[in-house]
Amino acid sequence: MINTHPSASFPANSQVNGQTNSQFCYYIAIPEPENHLLEVELAIADWQNETLDLKLPVWTPGSYLVREYAKHLQDFEAIAADGKALKWQKISKNHWQINCGSNHEIRVRYRLFCNELTVRTNHIDRSHAFFTGAAVFMYAPEYLPDQSDRGYQVQITKIPNHWQIATALPEIAKHTFYAKDFDTLVDSPFEIGIQERHEFEVLHKQHRFIVWGEHNANMARVVKDTAALIKVEAEMFGGLPYDHYDFILHTSNGFGGLEHRDCTVLLYNRLGFRKEESYLQFLNLVAHEFFHTWNVKRLRPKGLQHFDYDHENYTGSLWFSEGTTSYYDQIFPLRAKIYTPQHYLKLISKSITRLQNTFGRNVQSLHESSFDTWIKLYRPDANTHNNQVSYYLKGELVSMLLDLLIRSQTNNLRSLDRVMQIMWERFGKTEVGFSEAELHEVIESVAGVDLSGFWQDYLYGKRELDYNYYLEPFGLELRSSRTNVPFTGLTLKSKNGLAEVEKVEFDSPAQKAGISTGDLILAIADIRVNADNFNERLQDFETGTTIPIAIFQQDLLRHVQMTLQEPIATHFEVVQISQASPSQEMNLQLWLNI
Repeated sequence: MINTHPSASFPANSQVNGQTNSQFCYYIAIPEPENHLLEVELAIADWQNETLDLKLPVWTPGSYLVREYAKHLQDFEAIAADGKALKWQKISKNHWQINCGSNHEIRVRYRLFCNELTVRTNHIDRSHAFFTGAAVFMYAPEYLPDQSDRGYQVQITKIPNHWQIATALPEIAKHTFYAKDFDTLVDSPFEIGIQERHEFEVLHKQHRFIVWGEHNANMARVVKDTAALIKVEAEMFGGLPYDHYDFILHTSNGFGGLEHRDCTVLLYNRLGFRKEESYLQFLNLVAHEFFHTWNVKRLRPKGLQHFDYDHENYTGSLWFSEGTTSYYDQIFPLRAKIYTPQHYLKLISKSITRLQNTFGRNVQSLHESSFDTWIKLYRPDANTHNNQVSYYLKGELVSMLLDLLIRSQTNNLRSLDRVMQIMWERFGKTEVGFSEAELHEVIESVAGVDLSGFWQDYLYGKRELDYNYYLEPFGLELRSSRTNVPFTGLTLKSKNGLAEVEKVEFDSPAQKAGISTGDLILAIADIRVNADNFNERLQDFETGTTIPIAIFQQDLLRHVQMTLQEPIATHFEVVQISQASPSQEMNLQLWLNI
């Protein structure tokens, strides 16, 4: 049996911020953190139907993958006010139906196993408990269409005495928090445990860093640089749209971020703050997730205006929601003078290099990448490199080209900033979802030109991005370089001292030779090789040579023949051209805030 909470009565219809309190109150207990179990009791008062349907979300907004949170749920039970068990049945993977009969006060209890440390899952150990709403809180589906008068309470009833509680939800009583609707509840994760707190004020609004885990960060510097980022991002939109904001930072060995309306959750390498380049990458992460305060959390495509927690929510505009955000997460630290224009151009060069080394850009359009995120981006397989392109990556670069195009067309009187401002005024402030046509119309109105060809080539089509066409007015050009290593189409990684095939590019010499992902490369022309010396060994042969390769393929020793091709460009760099004109220099200065 799950521990009960005898002191907790059924929620009364009290007033919170002028609203009637909900029938729904969740009691959360973590009596033994070392077993990774979160105990949940949901008390529902004044229920009028003979049956009660409850569901657990299958995904969480901001992370577009059906994650099947219900797989971690166990020990489900339902009881009436007199303590008698109520009959229930499971209807589907995440759907429970309770036979209430004439009972109007219902309690539902269950446990959740929480041992997955990411920004979109739950994690409990001896030092803390982190949980995200979609992975914890059941809901009644019939309540979601109209949430205007539905409130939800969360009471933390049992945790270690020395633990602190952090959440963006308002605290209405000790350890009791209130959400005006289920969307807000899902969007307000909890960090409970041993934590650092760093409070600071920006533009008359309160902010906090809630830090869990050992780390080597200089938090004074982190707070200072974050405050600078908040200011430059708020400047674009004319202020901050919240009363307070939390940065929940988990320092471990991973990387990631998930935006929420009044907070964000960040996961970063605990030892990744001392080296300057790694520290600046952390600030790009901060800038990215914080920009979602506007772009995604309030300014959303129509497909994400109303969340369906039971199914995929489709949109073709994630290239704008995430890709444009990725463009700005590199621009804002530049505007805040956290790093130099030279560092920014280095970041652009890395992004272009990544895209140009992704064969999938020739197969999947940017629009398709946005729409198919549910089945592709978060589910990589052996062919991902060949048939997918990231809407984060290509969306970032398409957004850059749009910014340069608008600036060129308007003599720097307007930019992509103006697009964001109009979208915010028209759709973000009112939180009305925008259509693809409405987004395109706003961009074209700012640019002052018809962009139907641009959309066809770069959004719906798979034409190579013409970087130099857009960079030239700014005195920049893209240069490519190649190594002297013959092209094979292989990407290798070391596994137990052997060279394991990580990727095989489509229609490459390796694929034509019958080499597949997961194969182990043993020797080239009877000389043993590993992942470190493979390319060096290839340089012993001329382009066009057919070489014998020994491999293990599904534990069988095989010998294949591979014909080497000419080296290809693998590195791309954006550089300033010599003898730039005064107009080119001025354009560059205005773009890069020099």
